[in-house]
Amino acid sequence: RGDVFKLLDLSDQQSTIEDGYPNQYSVALFNSVRFEIEGGGGTQSQLLHRKDPLAGRSIFSGSLFQYLEENRKWRSRFVSVPNSYTISLYESKTAHDRGLHPKVTINCAGYKALTSMEEYTELINTSLSTPFIKCASQFPLILWHPYARHHYFCVMTEKEQNKWHAVLQDCVRHRNNGLPEDCTVQTPAFTDAVRLYRQTKGHYGTWDMMCGAPPQILANLVMETLQPELRSVIGPRLKGKLQQRQRDWMLISDAVYRQVLSQTTGQYDALVEGCEAQRAPLDARLRTDMDQIITSKEHVSSKIRALVLPKAEQLLQTSVQPYISSILEALMEPTSRGFSEVRDIFFKEMVDISKNSLNGAGKDKLGDHMERLSMLAFHPVKMQSCYEKVEQLNLEGLQQRFDVASPSVFISRAQILMREQMDNAVYTFMQLLQQSLETQGEDDMCKTMQRCQDRVLKKYDYDSSTVRKKFFRESLLQIIIPYMLQQLSPSCSPELPRFEELIFEDFSRFLLVENMFEEVVLQSVSKDIMMAVKDAALQRRHNLYRDSMILTNSDPNLHLLGENPQVDWATRFGGDEPEGSVGGGRVEGGGSGSRRRQVVSMIQLDGVPLPFESCLEVPGVELIPEEDAEMLEGNEEDRGPPGEPKSPDSVHGIRDLINPVVEMVLPVSQESPSDVSTRTEPTTGTVTMQDGLQEHVTHVTTVVEDFPRKSLRDKTSPQAILQQLVGSRKQEADKEHQEEAAIKNAIEEIEIAVQEDERERITEVSAADLDGESSLRPPLASDFSSRNDSGFQSQTNEGLDEDEPQPIPNGLNGEDKVIDPVEVEVVLA
Repeated sequence: RGDVFKLLDLSDQQSTIEDGYPNQYSVALFNSVRFEIEGGGGTQSQLLHRKDPLAGRSIFSGSLFQYLEENRKWRSRFVSVPNSYTISLYESKTAHDRGLHPKVTINCAGYKALTSMEEYTELINTSLSTPFIKCASQFPLILWHPYARHHYFCVMTEKEQNKWHAVLQDCVRHRNNGLPEDCTVQTPAFTDAVRLYRQTKGHYGTWDMMCGAPPQILANLVMETLQPELRSVIGPRLKGKLQQRQRDWMLISDAVYRQVLSQTTGQYDALVEGCEAQRAPLDARLRTDMDQIITSKEHVSSKIRALVLPKAEQLLQTSVQPYISSILEALMEPTSRGFSEVRDIFFKEMVDISKNSLNGAGKDKLGDHMERLSMLAFHPVKMQSCYEKVEQLNLEGLQQRFDVASPSVFISRAQILMREQMDNAVYTFMQLLQQSLETQGEDDMCKTMQRCQDRVLKKYDYDSSTVRKKFFRESLLQIIIPYMLQQLSPSCSPELPRFEELIFEDFSRFLLVENMFEEVVLQSVSKDIMMAVKDAALQRRHNLYRDSMILTNSDPNLHLLGENPQVDWATRFGGDEPEGSVGGGRVEGGGSGSRRRQVVSMIQLDGVPLPFESCLEVPGVELIPEEDAEMLEGNEEDRGPPGEPKSPDSVHGIRDLINPVVEMVLPVSQESPSDVSTRTEPTTGTVTMQDGLQEHVTHVTTVVEDFPRKSLRDKTSPQAILQQLVGSRKQEADKEHQEEAAIKNAIEEIEIAVQEDERERITEVSAADLDGESSLRPPLASDFSSRNDSGFQSQTNEGLDEDEPQPIPNGLNGEDKVIDPVEVEVVLA
């Protein structure tokens, strides 16, 4: 326990970030104000950009099967993906439509979406040896995270798997992009603070876990160091078989990650609040003394440049310049093919719309097509081919030399840019078309659309070139600068403190020698990088344009169209919403009848259960039994937001995994029931577990409960009750209120029957996941009456006759005596 508390003490990381972030905040504010005063900027975009393209939309909804670790079952779940890209899982579509709280919500930042157990095994080899689940179909979908809980899903067809995989990847892609670019002070201050902190730990290269919102990035930063230490301390203490230890370790890691995340969230919010409170006076001082601050910075930078440049130039000539062209080519090839695919998909969609218009399709159909086109950039399935092109980016051979962990950072960034350019092209086309229809009318729609399409494609080619060149320059800097800093820091960093004496105290908040040192290194290599990208553009490689090129038909007033409201094409042309285009979620702030239009249509396959059907339809799989006791999870969602009992929420919960409590159900003798009472007695002794280890017993708690005996044959099975309900609903569909009352009574009867069934079953074991090798199978220490919510529920006994009581040993001494139900807790030291 002491070791765990010590590991969870984040004071060192907190003090480091608390010092680094305010310093970088002042520097970022200085750079932002200076840029505002001096002006400047990049090339003017030719395409329009809309601010909130997903307003009133949902991305996807549908049903799939989820693996529940608490009872090791597969259950049908209705999944909704709103425009926030947070995955919400509901008991059924009805629960979602009624606005009930989701059973699970998943923030996909930091996750990876996998489609095979082989991929999953390869990722977990560093921490777990083998996966501990067996998929219920041949088409799994797994969300893997290095620190948080993993999520397991499956579907019944390859078509479903492909669509769901595209949706999950889009959720990961969007949530990873959690640092807003329009925050010109907070975002650079945070990223520089994290980067400098990692450099103090010796990590200079790119970091795959720099994803999500700032509190998540800080939690990843802490777990990067904490998890290996935690594994070395807690791992050897975990008890049970390998699979049980795997489950327990995952729960512990998830619990610690959530605790760390809660701390980093509060820490970051406090930091931002404190810095924002000082922003106004700092901004005023900067605007007053800007000229003096710039002069002071140039003076100090010249001194640092004299120290660093000779060493930097030598490093450039020997270890950097020979590789710039090869790195650039590795980046350009797949990225340019991805942007070309974006252009092709946009063109194909336009051709389809024109064909429908020529074939005499009515205006209602045209409205439907335009509505679909408006969400083309956010359709993960249609955009998947574009994303796959850039996923072929390979920096093998350069990763080790320049300390690049993986190309995933560059792939994700390129995919985000591709989606933005697609949406810009679509939005520009719709605004130009709207303008043309207002001035020229709707007489010749096909020619009007053709002219707008040609203008947009030319603008797309120009903007695509501009965006890609900027991406190539930034990527080259991300690869080369960390390498140069790592090589130069040992000789240059000890010399930097003496330059602090040259900075006036009033300006010391805005001028940091560490930042100026990095700027000098960046300037030393920027010229070579700019020339490499410029040469590629001059040679028209990968359809790159020269910086000096200006479109002959450029529209100087095009940006004025971007201020116009978006067009509701379905309403304009009187079209109905496309089938499957309406999601179940309500629009925030809308009326009770307002609905979200869904970007991706649902898949409905013959023979596959509907989202609201019972989980009785889940296909049976060996070693994944379906039990009557847990077929209906009833009205759990009506009780408000669910807690998170699956993972231990405190160090005490983690301690219970290390020193478990074993719970057994034993019958008491009918001849002398008064001899047994509810009590806790200290005791000493040992018990041999399934894995052969001797465990010490410190306490035995006896809880006496009375249960009415009832023959199993006299009970109505849950299946029969469900069949009666289904038949009743078909015959009396017009009596909804009576049906709801009948369903409620039936659920209560099922729960009573299930509880009686469970109390008369033989011993259940969950302390060490004993897979049927022993007649004693006690469950782990959790609330026995709420197994559905436990994160440590083991499988029940298999192969025993439920109609007959089984003799079991009474206590730990091995005496065989049939007795009545009693709950006995054995605390293992």
